[in-house]
Amino acid sequence: LLKSNIKESKGKEMKVMTFGEIMLRLKTPEYLKILQADGFEASYGGAESNVAVSLAMFGDEAAYVTKIPDNPVGLAALGAVRRFGVDTSCVLHGGSRLGIYYFEKGTNIRPTNVVYDREYSALALADAAEFDWETILRDIDVFYFSGVTPAISESVEQEVREALAFCRAHGIQVVCDLNYRSKMWSTEKAQQVMKHLMNYVDLCIANDEDFEATLGIHAFNGDMAHGIDQIDSYKRGMEEILRQYPKCKAVASVLRNICTVEDGDWMGIYLKDGVFYESPVHTVHSLEAVGAGDAFAGGLLHGIVQGFDPQKTIDFAITASVLKLMIQKDFNVISEKDVLQVMKAKDT
Repeated sequence: LLKSNIKESKGKEMKVMTFGEIMLRLKTPEYLKILQADGFEASYGGAESNVAVSLAMFGDEAAYVTKIPDNPVGLAALGAVRRFGVDTSCVLHGGSRLGIYYFEKGTNIRPTNVVYDREYSALALADAAEFDWETILRDIDVFYFSGVTPAISESVEQEVREALAFCRAHGIQVVCDLNYRSKMWSTEKAQQVMKHLMNYVDLCIANDEDFEATLGIHAFNGDMAHGIDQIDSYKRGMEEILRQYPKCKAVASVLRNICTVEDGDWMGIYLKDGVFYESPVHTVHSLEAVGAGDAFAGGLLHGIVQGFDPQKTIDFAITASVLKLMIQKDFNVISEKDVLQVMKAKDT
């Protein structure tokens, strides 16, 4: 984000609001497939709640808004976010169910698998009129959402549109992770929605298939074994985003060469003020490949909120992302100190 386009982190600390759905996560034991499991490990997570927790863990002011059912499951989900210091005072209560996702961990050449059961959730059925954005976004400096959120339902899509219109009218910066999910909507629908929403976005995060699936911009050929090798194509895609959406002032991406579900090389690139910043490449062995993209977004936002220079911002973001690969469950429960220590070791 341009210095002239975002409030400096001086005096009052910048506060970030994230908007999206938190779900009950049911994971099979070890590497069992869902078909084999006779029990599941329960936890909670979702793209925007994951980002809010990352920010709170880094010591930033983070708030989260969603709608949860007013029952023990909904309250447990809320408590899971609140325990890390996220402001949940604007969360709405009502409806009858919390969305669920079933997770089976892949290994070697067997991919990880996710099954969604999130239709008719409290958030999916929420009426757009329930969200009083004037109250929710009071004292907020940055609003974050991902492409998962407008994919939930037409009413949630409308809620996002209204939130972004309020942000535009009141000088609140908007950060969007395109975050395409083929199990939630088609590329045609995603492009129809996201091309409109991008007109409100100041900073865009686009990874892998996100460019083409959500914006129709080619940047990646689908070969996950050679993502980093396509860095020049990614850069052209990032420049095209800024050309098509002039309000957007910066784009960030994660590039990967994936060898197996557990093993690969990861790096980040960041286009800001016409300059590309590239992180070092991290060779990693993943414990659980869930939430690494959200951890990247959280790290990127932290760098912006704290006024890091662009190089430090992208280095911090990718380091936070790869550390998440070694942490189970959705939330990236690491501190700024943890990330900086790895960054320092990488430099030596």
